[in-house]
Amino acid sequence: MDLLIVGTGALATLFAARLGTTGTHVSMLGTWQEGIEALNTHGARWVDGDGLVRSTPVHATKHPQEVRGARFTMVLVKTWQTERAAHQLAECLAADGIAVTLQNGIGNREILARNLGPDRAALGVTTTGATLLGPGLVRPGGEGILSLEQNPALGPVEAALRSAGFQVESVPDAESLAWGKLVINAAINPLTALLRVPNGELLERPEARHLMADLAQEVASVARAEGIRLPFEDPVEMVEKVAHTTAANHSSMLQDVLRGAPTEIDAICGAVTQRGKVVGVPTPVNAMCWQLVKAMVGRATW
Repeated sequence: MDLLIVGTGALATLFAARLGTTGTHVSMLGTWQEGIEALNTHGARWVDGDGLVRSTPVHATKHPQEVRGARFTMVLVKTWQTERAAHQLAECLAADGIAVTLQNGIGNREILARNLGPDRAALGVTTTGATLLGPGLVRPGGEGILSLEQNPALGPVEAALRSAGFQVESVPDAESLAWGKLVINAAINPLTALLRVPNGELLERPEARHLMADLAQEVASVARAEGIRLPFEDPVEMVEKVAHTTAANHSSMLQDVLRGAPTEIDAICGAVTQRGKVVGVPTPVNAMCWQLVKAMVGRATW
C-alpha cells in the first residue's frame, strides 16, 4: 500500500523506517528542509539494538501537490503544527482518504476534522518512543501500544502497522485513551523539561515525585468533570509505572527544550488548564508548569 506520513521528526522517521521494511511505499510531507534532504538522500534511518544504523528508502517533500491523492495518512507532527498540517492535507488527501492523528495532547482530531471533514479524520494514540539523533536518523525509545479508534476505513493502516511489528489494537473509545496519555504526558514531560532529567529521575526526587502526582491527579479530575473515563483506575500509579518503565528515556518535551525548539506544552498542560476553567476544576500545578515551560521557549540550549 501507499502511505503518507505528515512530519519528518523522531516518530515520523521511526514509523516511516519500520513501515518501509514491509513493502509499504512511504511518502513524508514536512517543512524541515534539512530533514527532507537527509530522508531523500539516505532514507529513513534508525539505530537497531546492536547499534547498527539501518535504512529504508522514502520519498520526502514539502510540496503537497507531489503526494496528491493520498488515501491513507498518519499525522505525526508536533501539536503546534497541526493547523498547518491540516491545510497541507486539504490540498492532497483523496476525497475518500482518511488521516489518523497519533500526536500528543488533545484537540488534534478536531483541527483535522474542521479542515478535512469529520469522515476524513480519525484518532489514534501511541506510547511508542523515539529520540531524534539527527536529520532522518532516530533511536527507538521502547515499544509501546498503538491504539486506533474502530473505523473500517483504517483497516489497511492497521494491517500495515501490524506487519511492521507494531502492537496495534482497535478500541471503541479512543478519546479515553487520548486523555489517559494526556495524564502521562502532563505529569512527566514538563517536569523532565524543566529539570532537564530523564523520566526515571522524577521518581528519585521526592519533590518532583510529589509534583508528578499532583499533575496527574489534576488531569484526571478534569477528565472526570468532562465525563471521560480514563483507561486506568489510579492516575498516580500509572504515571509512576510509565516513569519507571521508560526511566532512561528523554521525553519529547525535554528533547525540544534541549534543541531550542517550540514545545507541545500548550496542548498538554495548557489544554488541561483551559479545559479545567471551563468545567470549574482548579489546575494550579498544570498552570504553573505551562507558564514555566513557555518561559523557556526561545532560550539558548543547554
